[in-house]
Amino acid sequence: MSVAVGRRVAQWRVRRRMTQQVFADRIGRSKSWVEKVERGVRRLDRFSLIQQVAEVLRVDPAELLGADRLPTPEIGSAADGVAAVRAALACYDVFGPPPDDAPPTAPGEAVLRVEHAWSTYRHGDYPQLLRTLPALLDAARRLHVTRPGVGAEPLVQVYRIVSAVLVKVGEPDLAWLAADRALATAGGDQLLAASAAVQLGQALRALDQGRLAMATTITAAHGTTPPAGEDGPADRLSVSGALLLQAALAAAVCGDRGSVAELLRQAAGIAARVGDGHDHRQTGFGPTAVDLAAVVTAAAVGDAGPAVRRHEAVTRRQAWRGLPAEHRAAYLVDAARVYLDLGDPGAAGRSVVEADRVAPAEIRCRPSARTLVAEVARCGPDTPGVARLATALGLTTGASRRGTPYDP
Repeated sequence: MSVAVGRRVAQWRVRRRMTQQVFADRIGRSKSWVEKVERGVRRLDRFSLIQQVAEVLRVDPAELLGADRLPTPEIGSAADGVAAVRAALACYDVFGPPPDDAPPTAPGEAVLRVEHAWSTYRHGDYPQLLRTLPALLDAARRLHVTRPGVGAEPLVQVYRIVSAVLVKVGEPDLAWLAADRALATAGGDQLLAASAAVQLGQALRALDQGRLAMATTITAAHGTTPPAGEDGPADRLSVSGALLLQAALAAAVCGDRGSVAELLRQAAGIAARVGDGHDHRQTGFGPTAVDLAAVVTAAAVGDAGPAVRRHEAVTRRQAWRGLPAEHRAAYLVDAARVYLDLGDPGAAGRSVVEADRVAPAEIRCRPSARTLVAEVARCGPDTPGVARLATALGLTTGASRRGTPYDP
């Protein structure tokens, strides 16, 4: 098995465009150690070590274990969907559709299909969304080619959805491509381009490009923020606020406490004017979104204690229950990481189990979330539901009845 695992490590390292030396530096090992692992001479014999390697390669540990564990149906269907979306992104429409192709989708129908796709995303049904996106992308591109004036916004929206879901399933390179195409399609429409920059910021952070994500989103936010003393349209305010939150999250990754505080302060001021319960330009922006970002950023810069206290207050509010399933589940995964940092695996376990209840694909299709479940199961003591969830994800041995993590 060690040879097969080493081969997969090498394949993912090359795919992530890392030399053996760069990879070795990132995991704190020598180049010689990496060479031996990839040749199968040295065995990855601890789950914690597999996790560390997987995190650097930005993959699920299961990707390295390969046939040594069985994927869940959700993972299998998501992988198939990603392949289809990748193929769809590889199609180019600069020359227009062939003459004998089907007629373009009507603008009204395109809008309805885009709205349905956003709804599917908000419900966290990523496998279903990935199955429908190739056809939707094709239809939106046909409309844009034949009627550029009315087709730009639907196509930008589809690219945004593609980018957002690809970040979820651990494909940040493809997500960046989709977000970049969204920006290019938006052209001179500043607000449409700014909305696409929200997904660009997410993709750049997923690519570990925190400084670039911060610079990009701040620039876009300043281009949409109304002048001081003026109160612009709610959709413009929401896009600006969402960009500021993306910038704050990026600043937190970079350890820039001062920028985090200032960006959150600006976002909170805008959120107070927008209010909760809206989804202008599919941003999900409002006061509660700012509060959740404040929890995540506080934990990222090392203030886990205050982050937990704020988390427990925010999640008791009525506005929390009004957030989309995707938003709540994704946040609960982040909260679980905070609890683990504080040495409270019981609370972390409750958080991942609740995330799985709210939006199962958020746990089952996201490599980082699956890694987290494995860590929670390993830490113990067992929280009701964690062992069952870990087993369902293939992260425990078949003989285990108490959630003992699978450790090859």
